[in-house]
Amino acid sequence: MANFKYRMMNSSGEKLEGVYAASSRQEVIEMIKSNNNYPLKIEEIIENKDMEIQVFNKVKTKDIAVFCRQFYTMLNAGATITTCLNVLGQQITNKRLKNSILLVDENVRKGLTLSEAFKKEEVFPELLISMVESGEVSGNLDTIMKRMSEHYEKENKLNNKVRGAMIYPIILAILSITIVVGILTFVMPTFVSMFDDNGIELPIPTRMLLATSNFLRTKWYLIILIILAIIYSLKYYFKTETGEITLNRLKLKLPLFKGMNEKIIVSRFTRTLSTVLASGISLIQGLQVVSKVVGNKVIENKIMEVRELVIKGGGLSQALKRVGFFPPMLCSMVSIGEESGSLDDILNKTADFYDDELETAIQQFTSMLEPIMILIMGVIIGFMIISIILPVFDMYNQIN
Repeated sequence: MANFKYRMMNSSGEKLEGVYAASSRQEVIEMIKSNNNYPLKIEEIIENKDMEIQVFNKVKTKDIAVFCRQFYTMLNAGATITTCLNVLGQQITNKRLKNSILLVDENVRKGLTLSEAFKKEEVFPELLISMVESGEVSGNLDTIMKRMSEHYEKENKLNNKVRGAMIYPIILAILSITIVVGILTFVMPTFVSMFDDNGIELPIPTRMLLATSNFLRTKWYLIILIILAIIYSLKYYFKTETGEITLNRLKLKLPLFKGMNEKIIVSRFTRTLSTVLASGISLIQGLQVVSKVVGNKVIENKIMEVRELVIKGGGLSQALKRVGFFPPMLCSMVSIGEESGSLDDILNKTADFYDDELETAIQQFTSMLEPIMILIMGVIIGFMIISIILPVFDMYNQIN
């Protein structure tokens, strides 16, 4: 079986697109004609193209938020699920998401539920699938889609805040490396030739800098290969379970990143758990869903520990205290929510609080990182300047 992308015209003259799984092109043509439609274009989705779509058209949180918002709007206006999927399949600009929506539409028309069709596609988050499944059972799919659009819109804002905090340090680092490489590659050789012409004996710092400059100019390809090998090795290692846990532990222990990462996780935990509980999903199932979206394997394991304690009959607040990591204020707010019977609302308000805390943490992170990077680059460039000036003074003394 292969996936075919088709374009057809219906009896009203309207042009429609879709994706259909079939064993041959002829089978797709027969399917279109059997519904009194006219085939315009049929092409098989080749695996290489599909890989290209996955690499260059990554489905972002913003894409999912827009999809949920538009889906809700159409459902609320009285459109059927298949109509929503067909229309959204034509409108969505992200090619990977577009193809997935068209495949979901095809599977729903074949008799699958929306959540079952979502499960067949890799682009839809597990949280969304669980929520849609809950909406199908309760009959309030439109409300679920509205909640999910709001959830992913807030998640997108959270991601943008974190990315924004990293932009300036990255630019500063790239600029600094460029300056250092430029001095070593172009400036240093000019001074060295001048020192050689005057028979100046180079001091140790200058010889170290000269060796670095020569290696950079003559073995630049080796440096690139080493950097690529390190990046590939680390990427491969961090994809393993041991590597992922190691990286996640580092994120929670490194002084500069610890505070910010903790607040990101707590904000994501409270916001997501509030959303799933408000949608009618049980606390036990909700904790399992939430564990997959916190973005940290170490905390995922702790949430699963919390789930096991709740299954054994403990309260959520007591379980959070017992496993550690979760701040005392969160445990207190959860305890209040359990006593008042409004845990979802309390969690939502707590998430808003930690969003504000995250804003402060990001500002602190950038204010601390900037002087540290400037100090490091100052030391490096200062060493380079001293290494160049020392033989200049020797040459001046010889001339005198």
